Amino acid sequence: MAIKKIISGGQTGADQAGLDLAIKHNIPHGGSIPKGRLTEDGVLPEKYQLEEMTTKSYPKRTEKNVLDSDGTVIFTHGELTGGSLLTCKKAVEHGKPVIHLDMGKLSVEETSALLKNFVEDNDIEILNVAGSRASEDMLIYEKTFQVIETVTLND
Repeated sequence: MAIKKIISGGQTGADQAGLDLAIKHNIPHGGSIPKGRLTEDGVLPEKYQLEEMTTKSYPKRTEKNVLDSDGTVIFTHGELTGGSLLTCKKAVEHGKPVIHLDMGKLSVEETSALLKNFVEDNDIEILNVAGSRASEDMLIYEKTFQVIETVTLND
């Protein structure tokens, strides 16, 4: 089973790494973003084909992306906190597959293997990518990109 679409909420860090990977490799992408297309760096550029919601609520955006996907991967360096924790809770609440990959404990290779198994075991075609913001974790973008690239190119 191959990933056919990558969605996220468009925030800096893990979210944008997933979207940039999709753009680079011509994988359809999308997701929902709060009204105003705001991220911590300002307005999300139009190259990201996300649907602007009628609300500015980040929790509602998070829940919609969980519901619109077949499963969610959450990338962090450390424990789940803030929006990443909410994403996990919403996935569990709605009975959606979710995996938290702590890049502080696992190598890119180990994480890639876990994500590949998660995608295959849960028949994930639409993957929701979530995780730490760039301001909270300077390394999360690069590691998220590498892991998803390894998984999508080795399908």
